[in-house]
Amino acid sequence: MDIEKTAWHPWAVRAARFTVAVVVLAGVYGTLRAAFDQLGQYEWSIRPGWLLLSGLLYLAGLLPCALFWHVVLRAFGQAPWLADTIRAHFIGQLGKYVPGKAMVIVMRTWFVHGPDVHATTAAVTVFVETLTMMAVGAFWAGAILLAWFPEQTAYIWLSIGLMLLSGIPTLPPVLRWIVQRVPQRLRGDQAVDLNALSLRVVARGWLLITCGWFVLGLSLWATLRGMGAASLPMPHSLPLLTATVSLAVVAGFLSGIPGGALVREGILWTLLANETSAVIAVAGAVMLRLVWLVSELVISTILYFGVRRRAAFGVFVVMKIAAIQTGGPDGIPFV
Repeated sequence: MDIEKTAWHPWAVRAARFTVAVVVLAGVYGTLRAAFDQLGQYEWSIRPGWLLLSGLLYLAGLLPCALFWHVVLRAFGQAPWLADTIRAHFIGQLGKYVPGKAMVIVMRTWFVHGPDVHATTAAVTVFVETLTMMAVGAFWAGAILLAWFPEQTAYIWLSIGLMLLSGIPTLPPVLRWIVQRVPQRLRGDQAVDLNALSLRVVARGWLLITCGWFVLGLSLWATLRGMGAASLPMPHSLPLLTATVSLAVVAGFLSGIPGGALVREGILWTLLANETSAVIAVAGAVMLRLVWLVSELVISTILYFGVRRRAAFGVFVVMKIAAIQTGGPDGIPFV
């Protein structure tokens, strides 16, 4: 199906956009409600300035991932504007609150797709960027815990396992093997040049995303300071905070649970107890989820209404999904 040559009725476009928005907002609402229920069980004095800093650091920590995605898109022969790539990446973050994680691919492909970016290739690159981010995070979590906290044996082995699970599929030979075995109806008509993904491109991703993970560690630190935690000197605490947030996010993502609920908090509670009180660790983990969620909603709103939108692709997404469910010949380009 060639979306550029298809004339969609305005009502169909609006219906598709409304459907995607409802699904995403429902997932966000459930996560937000659960977080507020937990926050109501603890009393503390909030320091808004630190929480604002945490939100800004969170967005800054995601930016290297968006830049790497742009690098991968360009390596695959696509020509998106950098602003469009960043916009699609941040708005697509909301898709993780929908069960199955596939909505992240759908939303990012939706917003970056255009005359210079084919949907199939965009979906493949989302797959590469996301799993590279998870592999890098798991690597640093395991390396830091092994060096500074060898007693955390279970989490060290968990980090190693998660790194292999998420990292191996992004190796160029393995990715080519995987995509070649995806049914044609799921790949679409566009041939993807998998040879474009070189080890040099992957190495650039590791360097960029490594910076991002350490900034996310700083975001966790700012959140804990906003909760009143004083026993977190910098830079001494940064390795542990980076390992904590990395392992928590990666484990939450690969668990398949929307937003990594409870999985992420459980790891944060356990590892943060080494540096601060248990009650601060628990409340800080919940507050971190709220700060990050609010940051995602704010930046997504700004980018959605502040940049030109590609609405017609919403219908394309819905029709592709319907084709898969009905066994039709055409499918959305998931990997």
